Amino acid sequence: MQKSLPVTEFLHGGDYNPEQWLDNPHIIDLDFNYFKKANINNITIGIFSWAKLEPTEGHFDFTWLDDIFKRMEKQNGHVILATPSGAKPRWLAEKYPETLRVEANGQRNIFGERHNHCFTSPIYRKKVQIINQKLAERYGKKSSLILWHISNEFGGACYCDLCQAAFRDWLKEKYKTLANLNHAYWADFWSHTYTDWQQVHSPAPQGDSNLLGLNLDWHRFVTDQTIDFYENETNPLRKLTPNIPITTNFMGGNPPESHVHYDLDYQKFAKHVDIISWDSYPNWGNGYESTKKLAMKTALMNDVMRSLKNQNYLIMESTPSQVNWHPFNRPKLPGMHLMGSLQQIAHGANSVNYFQLHQSRGSSEMFHGAVIDHSLSDQTRVFKEVSAVGDTLKKLKPALHANHQLAKVAIVYDYDNMWALDDARNYANETKKYWQTIQNHYQFFWEHDIPVDLISTQDCLTNYQLVIDPLHFMMNQQFADKLKHFVTAGGILIGTYLTGRVDENFLAYLGGWPKALQDIYGIDFIETDTLYPEQNNHFIYKDISYKTSDYCDVIKLHSAQVLATYSDCFYTNTPSITKNRLGQGYAFYLAARTNTDFLSIFYQDIVNDYKLVNSLPIHKDNSEISIQTRSDSNATYYFIINFSETPQTIKTQKTLFDINAEHDLLAGKYTLDAYAVKILKENK
Repeated sequence: MQKSLPVTEFLHGGDYNPEQWLDNPHIIDLDFNYFKKANINNITIGIFSWAKLEPTEGHFDFTWLDDIFKRMEKQNGHVILATPSGAKPRWLAEKYPETLRVEANGQRNIFGERHNHCFTSPIYRKKVQIINQKLAERYGKKSSLILWHISNEFGGACYCDLCQAAFRDWLKEKYKTLANLNHAYWADFWSHTYTDWQQVHSPAPQGDSNLLGLNLDWHRFVTDQTIDFYENETNPLRKLTPNIPITTNFMGGNPPESHVHYDLDYQKFAKHVDIISWDSYPNWGNGYESTKKLAMKTALMNDVMRSLKNQNYLIMESTPSQVNWHPFNRPKLPGMHLMGSLQQIAHGANSVNYFQLHQSRGSSEMFHGAVIDHSLSDQTRVFKEVSAVGDTLKKLKPALHANHQLAKVAIVYDYDNMWALDDARNYANETKKYWQTIQNHYQFFWEHDIPVDLISTQDCLTNYQLVIDPLHFMMNQQFADKLKHFVTAGGILIGTYLTGRVDENFLAYLGGWPKALQDIYGIDFIETDTLYPEQNNHFIYKDISYKTSDYCDVIKLHSAQVLATYSDCFYTNTPSITKNRLGQGYAFYLAARTNTDFLSIFYQDIVNDYKLVNSLPIHKDNSEISIQTRSDSNATYYFIINFSETPQTIKTQKTLFDINAEHDLLAGKYTLDAYAVKILKENK
């Protein structure tokens, strides 16, 4: 049964570590006064607090945490309580060294940093359960407790003997026999045949193993073992507080090419959390891309998170100003904080939470942005902009249960495929760019305010009219059959170069493509031309020449119709873009990588031909304006955001209520300042 947060308002708050200020109680007093001023209505506490909660083994001190609960309850606020497993105390590491993580080279880490623990260690799992049970027993019935936050930003792997044994057990469960394992890994190559399960080890520390199936299975195992550790953490919480939902904060990647966190399969992990939450840190105002370009990337990340469970989600962390770990740590420009915060709300977030509420005085995150900084003032620009976000979220309270507009378009994003494509000993290491390719295909739809879901190969396709499946290098027969059924039933499919080369065991398909792909696209794959960065080919589409780069598939026609042909090289005049009718639907194949100039033209044709246009009562002059929609049974909310550095014009075609100004906005032209946001409401 789906669990929802027991709140009636958007959450505004974030990580708070009062244990750093226990010897300065007047600062904690000041913090809570400022929380009221900034409309902070929730705090996340307990993250990395184990040493204060259990200063010595078996001796617990919750008095300081009791005080924080009381203070928040006095302000009618909410508490998200984190489990402290992300940073164990020194005494635990010293007494139980097996809990320390081992690197791929076999060396055990010394105590330090965070997430320096083995997910398999029985003693660590036991100690985590003990403290989690203590927390649940003490705070589980608090009316202010709305959510459990498990650990913090799971990631990484341990290579100790315990993890190696768990990996072997995982493989035994999957393959049953060594013969099956050897076949799946094609282990006769280089005489790497296994004759005993004890010979199996994680990929070699000198570099990736030549057994590509082993590398892929290690990725899969790390996800499963992390989830198993997470489930161990949640056992006492689900038993003692069955009605309190549970989350753990997922991550986006780091700039400049941000993508979903690489270590863990979030599509699999999402099935184990009640509510999706994630930590969003776009580097607004950077020096290498436009605000619009970064806004598109951030929109995509939010759509990924919303799509994981097809429901509203939480921003668990963001910065109110700057971070301290980008290559250049620039604070947000005036107006950007409200702009970025409301973009996330527009895509389905039900919170704007920060790391951090009060800036740490020392250690590695002492200069990371915060609502309350070292000046201890409520007159800073950052504090005032945070307060403006809080004011806006209060006005938006009726929209809390409004959902993002249902998508007719989906893009397939597959973790196995991403890991396999990266590890493929072919093509070019620097130009595979799976995530950037997804961004390029997403861009047109974001610019035209057409909702998009990011789906896994396990998701149902019947809810979509258009499915885009880029760079699907590793594709199993089941998904190929699913795509065939989708097209036959009337769906529109877009596939690309480097698709369908290997199966789920990383073994090449013999005899060419799987038959399902031949039927879908009406072509045969012959070979791929991998271009050097300075090389290009071209093709003509609707009398305009477009440049290709990086990859050009050479294909042969069966039943497909040619939409464009190559202009250069040994495959001149062979098809570069095709369209095939199958049953009631159509499948297009883009055999070469192109720039977004072509994709914009191509997808405009697709949208027009198949009536995918999103009809809105607001017209915009250019794509630097984004319009996202949330709606419920009572009203529709339009979030209109100017991601331009200059004022832009919109035109409303009917009278709509302006949430910010709290009055009707008559039909007509209006100007949005740089980084400005309008939220308009239409009653049903």
